[in-house]
Amino acid sequence: MTEPTDIDNDEEEFAETTLTEAIENQIESDNPPAAKATFNKLTLVGYEREDILNLMAHVLAIEIDTMLDEDRAFNTEWYEAALRALPELPPEKK
Repeated sequence: MTEPTDIDNDEEEFAETTLTEAIENQIESDNPPAAKATFNKLTLVGYEREDILNLMAHVLAIEIDTMLDEDRAFNTEWYEAALRALPELPPEKK
C-alpha cells in the first residue's frame, strides 16, 4: 500500500471543509430544521461547536456517499432522522 500524497491530504481537507460549511449553512438557514435543532441539543448537553460540526458533517458524508453509491436522490428523511439521533452515529454502509 502506498503512502498518501499531499494531493490526497488536500482532497480530504477540502471535503471536510466543504461538508462543515454545508452544515454551518444548514444551521444558519434552519434548513433542514433538524440541523439547527441538533446543533442546539448537542450544545445544551455540553458538546463543543467543532465536535458538533464534525458529527453532523459525518452524517452528511454518509448520506452523500450512499446517494452516490446507489445513484439516487438525497434522502432528507433519513438525513434528518440521523441528525436527530446524534451523538449516536448511524451505522456505516458497506
